Amino acid sequence: MKALSQNDIQTAQSFLTQLVDVIQEDISGSTTRRKYQVFVTGGIGPGVTSSLFQTVYDQDFTLQTANPVLDMTVGLFYSGSTVTRVQTGEESTGRLLFPSRSLMMREKIDIYRQFAKLLLGDKDKAFYTPFADRTAAQSKDDTQTFNLTGKSYPDTIMAAGSKARIDEAIFFTFKRLFTRDGIKKETFAFKMFTTGFNVEHIVGLGPNIGITAESGSSIFTDANSSNTDLSTNIGGRVGEIVNSSNTTSKVGLIFYDKGVGIIDARKVMSGGQRVSGTISAMSPAAWRGAAAGQTIIGQDVGGTGNPNARFIPDFFVSGSVDNIVDHLSSCRFSSGSLTAMTFQNKTNINSTLYFCRANADEFNYSSNPTFLDNDGNISVIDAASRQDGSQKAFTFVTKVGLHDAEGNLIAVAKLSRPVEKNSEKDITFRIRLDF
Repeated sequence: MKALSQNDIQTAQSFLTQLVDVIQEDISGSTTRRKYQVFVTGGIGPGVTSSLFQTVYDQDFTLQTANPVLDMTVGLFYSGSTVTRVQTGEESTGRLLFPSRSLMMREKIDIYRQFAKLLLGDKDKAFYTPFADRTAAQSKDDTQTFNLTGKSYPDTIMAAGSKARIDEAIFFTFKRLFTRDGIKKETFAFKMFTTGFNVEHIVGLGPNIGITAESGSSIFTDANSSNTDLSTNIGGRVGEIVNSSNTTSKVGLIFYDKGVGIIDARKVMSGGQRVSGTISAMSPAAWRGAAAGQTIIGQDVGGTGNPNARFIPDFFVSGSVDNIVDHLSSCRFSSGSLTAMTFQNKTNINSTLYFCRANADEFNYSSNPTFLDNDGNISVIDAASRQDGSQKAFTFVTKVGLHDAEGNLIAVAKLSRPVEKNSEKDITFRIRLDF
């Protein structure tokens, strides 16, 4: 054994990258997207059951070989326009009250707050694009007018204001198995249909929340994120997601170290587009094609309902988390074998290099009993040295062991082939341990 000095030990760091490719069918497929059905209402009708999030797998999630790739969910900022315009009051305990035509509003708010706490360190903070670590008091310059179910607002919708607070958020949470030690900058991208299937203001045209649009797709990416140095103390490094066709249009954020993407639904969806279809609701009986526990959003085939209902905010107010995620997954990402979402992960390799030096007069003898013959002489192949009595010993090195300070063997390096060691050779073995 030989003690190593500090000069014999060096450290290094490198990283490996791996391409992760999520295809459309993984996101849109009913067998690759798992629902958990944990939210249950009570009181009116059969009730409503919905997940709080859905998990996308790389194959049929019932198979033992299936791997979860990402979770998808939606959230609402508690003082955003979508929330405040439908809020009916607040209890003394601080619990917000909403009309019966809304669904899971408090849950959507709590989801947003959970991500704000995780990434910004404050549940009352909001996410902004362009990125800014601002307080919750700063609000969007809201020039929009809405048509909420049960309320009469003008039938118009205008562009988002100058302050880019994300009030309606789509969350992508990637699993550690695929993000490893983080997402590499300027590698994240996804393709999404910004417009839903077009339904004109015509009675009897049918629903569109379950139909993929034939046009209107856009690619969103974190291009040019390497040119900025954005971060939070809690969430780590941050990149801005932009529209690839117009990089000045910032639509969301990507937290590289946490593996979380946050998308402004208003900027990747034509929120002003009319919506129609069947969604979950606390309804006691079937009505115009909607079963008990369901309702019609927008205008039904009979011409009743709210013909001016919009994807944003109406659908985000009245739909359950499952309703919204189902629409995003099956219609906005579409189905097929093309890439829907992609990124490169990064695995940090922390290496320690040990230089094990054997001088000419070292490690030329073996403690193996077979190294000596019956007469106590060293068994060597060099017959000449035996005859003249020089007994020139040599060995063949096959392994190098690393021991701790107490002499305990903690690592073994095996050579690809034996290396001869004799009194005429100085040999240095470089051993690399990767973590």
